Amino acid sequence: MLDHLSRRSALKAAVAFGLGGGMLGSTAACSPEERPKELTVAGGESGGFYLEFATLLADLLQRERVAEQAVALTTGGSLENIQRVLSGEATFAVALADAAAQAAAPGGKSTQSGEGLVALGKVYQNYVHCIVREDSGIRTFADLSGKAAGVGEVGSGTTLTAGRIITAAGLSEPGRALKQVNLGLNQALASLKDGSIDVMIQSGGVPTAPIAAAAQDIGVRLLDISELIPATRAQSGFFYDRVLIPANSYGNAPAVWTIGVANLLLCRRDLAGHVVRQTVELLVEQAQDLVPKSSTGVQFLSPETLINTAGVPLHPAAEAAYRVLHG
Repeated sequence: MLDHLSRRSALKAAVAFGLGGGMLGSTAACSPEERPKELTVAGGESGGFYLEFATLLADLLQRERVAEQAVALTTGGSLENIQRVLSGEATFAVALADAAAQAAAPGGKSTQSGEGLVALGKVYQNYVHCIVREDSGIRTFADLSGKAAGVGEVGSGTTLTAGRIITAAGLSEPGRALKQVNLGLNQALASLKDGSIDVMIQSGGVPTAPIAAAAQDIGVRLLDISELIPATRAQSGFFYDRVLIPANSYGNAPAVWTIGVANLLLCRRDLAGHVVRQTVELLVEQAQDLVPKSSTGVQFLSPETLINTAGVPLHPAAEAAYRVLHG
């Protein structure tokens, strides 16, 4: 983790590059800086990084008195989180960049100026895990033709990303179609164990604790799917990067290349500016309190990438806060 001073220096350089030129947009009108009674952070499934990060953020928001109370919500994942924020059921959402961009695009779910989806920053990198049993004969993604895959819970960003990867691989075509089954993290692991699915696709941090436990229990193999990045980008956009899951993240599994997707912290455009500003300050100044203890392969809250929100606009108050931190 960067110390306080070096984080600020790195952020200054990043903001100068990423936000330089152009006039600062006006911040949304906000009432006097009253402390909200409650803030909610839509997270994810039990055992996953989304919920772990959301819980740490909620604890910090409450401890630093940004709100009287702050709580993390257990959800199905990115798509549900986005809907909860847009409907006003949650204050903040943790979501994959591809799902957020889809919602924020013209014609998407978030098109009204007052209630539109905006970002506070990129908070960490997600890794797409493509997992088979170690005792299976499956070695490549192409070997999955005609088999059954757990592709995430309904409402998760994994379902969107997995579907795009499967399409890019040509495994949605008749005669080769991979059967897609909506299963959450823990359900998918149980189904992989009992043989009712052949592969599970899960987007999360490294390591994801339930997957690590399964690696010790039944033995798992992670497939290298990085060769599918060009086709996935060509069909669905430049949200997908080549990232490495380090060796021994899951039992004795060797290092494997996979597809990474940025994870964003989102809110509605009409969220009070002072709440956004204070939250951004926590992301920058107290990042060490927002890193799950199990993290090994994930770069959290990197100063040079906080403002890299994959085309999803920053909340005006977040942009203003980064400019102030830039000095």
